[in-house]
Amino acid sequence: MDNVRLSDFWRLMDDEFGAGYSRVLASELVLSELGGLSAQAALSSGIEPRLVWSAICEKQDVPASRRLGRDIAPKK
Repeated sequence: MDNVRLSDFWRLMDDEFGAGYSRVLASELVLSELGGLSAQAALSSGIEPRLVWSAICEKQDVPASRRLGRDIAPKK
């Protein structure tokens, strides 16, 4: 996952953790890989969304098979 936009980051978070819990997780979970910042603080300080997503995946033990997001069928 080379380039993750902020909108992709939130889609990945919502898909993996649910829309409500993803916001709580982003503001409360301390990510030691990112200097002890929360995801929200890291994003606000300019850390790339892909690095924040990767740190969350590591901390929350998200399986590699789900780190690129769920498969979404194209709209017809």
